[in-house]
Amino acid sequence: MRTTTTTLLIACTFAFFAHAASANQPARHDFQIGKDVVRAVNDYAFLTIFDDINADLRHGVVTLTGKVTQPFKASDLERRVARVAGVTRVVNRVESLPVSRFDDQLRYRIARAIYGNGSFWNYAVMANPPIHIVVERGHVTLTGIVQNDVDRAIARSLAAQPGAFSITNALKTSAEARAMREES
Repeated sequence: MRTTTTTLLIACTFAFFAHAASANQPARHDFQIGKDVVRAVNDYAFLTIFDDINADLRHGVVTLTGKVTQPFKASDLERRVARVAGVTRVVNRVESLPVSRFDDQLRYRIARAIYGNGSFWNYAVMANPPIHIVVERGHVTLTGIVQNDVDRAIARSLAAQPGAFSITNALKTSAEARAMREES
């Protein structure tokens, strides 16, 4: 009887201190959660320069937007983000690009033109190259971050490949990206 009482007292004491410790820990802030969400997306092995994913975080709810070349990527990313501590819900608005041999050829030509250019070798050697090339039915959108306006203009001109019906240059400079982060 005495052993059972002592064991129960120890268990209750441990439960009390565990609860008190968790009550004193502040909830994870969106900034901390956001860093982990970015890491979860960037560490996804099947994400390429031909995919573009954006995540918006508000009070633990992550909204994923963008376009991917294969449908399974959208669901994989949703599962990865949902496992991040502090994420309460994931709204997946990622679209899958249509399968097209023409679009694939155009993607590769543009990627070779941009990342094969000496001005962009410093971007090409990065683990996650920052310029993303989204091609949908011959329409090209460049997204990501470059160092300056000159790089943005050169990337746009290199993307002008035969077969590109239109080119949208949504590249941001690192200064613009930093200003956007500070505003939010």
